[in-house]
Parts: sequence; structure tokens; C-alpha cells
Amino acid sequence: MEVVVQGESSDVSSKYSLNPSRICNEDILLCVDVDVESLVEMKSTGSNGRPLTRLDSIKQAILMFIHAKLSINPDHRFAFATLSKSASLLRKEFSSEVESAVAAVMGLSATSSCGPADLTSLFQIASHEAKKSRAQNRIFRVILIYCRSSAKPHHQWPVNRKLFTLDVIYLHDKPGPDNCPQEVYDALVESLEHVSEYEGYIHESGQGLARVLYRHMCVLLSHPQQRCPQEYVDIPKSLNKKLPASETMPCDDSVPVSSQ
Repeated sequence: MEVVVQGESSDVSSKYSLNPSRICNEDILLCVDVDVESLVEMKSTGSNGRPLTRLDSIKQAILMFIHAKLSINPDHRFAFATLSKSASLLRKEFSSEVESAVAAVMGLSATSSCGPADLTSLFQIASHEAKKSRAQNRIFRVILIYCRSSAKPHHQWPVNRKLFTLDVIYLHDKPGPDNCPQEVYDALVESLEHVSEYEGYIHESGQGLARVLYRHMCVLLSHPQQRCPQEYVDIPKSLNKKLPASETMPCDDSVPVSSQ
């Protein structure tokens, strides 16, 4: 495709071309933290009037993500893993079948306190599966949903081995004497930058609001090959930004950890 760019004067113009590129179908591994902290109650309630746990909200968010992703492109495929001390595959085969995805997601359950998570096993699984995806002209992505506020994840992974893209959603408690969400967040950012082939996104929330999790999950619908850097993402816009200054309301979506 050829594009003409006009300069300040009408007689000045330049041309550039955009090389065609193939947008590949995705194989997406959704990895859920099953530490006991995934059972912390949210500020939202379910249809039975009881508070939702983080894990309850994660299940709903994943199912919403899968339905939306398949409505965009029915050829995307999904598999599932859990993260305790290390990662374990729940279902080895990647599939576009909604029924099997629902069964895998609804079968997720939390374990006891696991301490620091070793992400090396997750990256090993992703690397192995990514090679198979590449052989089919597909790209591979991992979405990690992490819930621990007091245990920094760690990994041992070569810096030059980038075969997949990593996205992270981090649900955490507010900072306190027994936890360190900022340090955990920084470790997750380092991991993402260390392994991601394309632009990986990280989102976090310490507010306990299910709708914030769903909003973050919607942003992750974006295809890694079509993404801008995360600092340029300005959607979805906060409602209070659309109100006149005299009508602005306090925003309850602010977060206690910094991306700086």
C-alpha cells in the first residue's frame, strides 16, 4: 500500500509504503494462580447475593474473554494451566470448543498457600507449545492471572529466548506490613519484558472490583501483532473524565502500586 504524506507547503510531499504482513491465529494459554489468595473476597456479589472470590471473578472473566475472542476469530485456540509453586497444564490440547473450555474453567479450584511462584516451568511449557504453534503459522500467547501480594514470583530464563507473548493481570491486596504488592508487580513487569516476543500488557488492581478485572480482560482481546505500546493505550476511558469539572466524582478504580 502506498501513502502520500503532504508537507506544510502544497508542493512538498513524500511517499512511503506499508509492507503487507500476515496476522496469525493465536494459541492462548490461560494460566490461573491457585494460591489460597485467589479465594480473597471481592467487593462484588454473585446472583445468590454472596460475595464473589477472586477465583469466581477470574472464571467469569476468562469465559467472557473466550466468547469474545472467538466471535472476533473462530480459529483462535485455548488451553489452560494452573500456577501453585510451579505451573501445571490442565488440558494439553489447544481447542476452539467452548464446551470443553467451560468445563476446564469451572473445574478450577484453589490450593493451600504456595509461597513464591517459580515461573520457569510456565515459560518452559509455553516455549515448547510455541514451537508447535509456529510450525502451524500461529503465534503463542500466555495470559497469567496472579493473586499473591506477599510472594514475589521468580524465574530462570534466557534473555534471548522470546518465542511467545506474556500478558499479566495482577489482583492484589493493599500494601501492608505483611505484603509487598509493589515488589511483586515489579517482578511481574520484569518477567513480561524478559520473555515477550510482541508487546505484552500488564494490568493490576487492588480495589477488589470485579468490573475492573473484566475491563482489563477486554483490553487483552487485542491481538499482539496489532498492539501499540501499553503507555499509549487510553481505553476504556474513565467516566469521570467525561463529566464537567463541577460534576466529577471520586474514582474508585485507582490502584496503590506504581508502574514507574
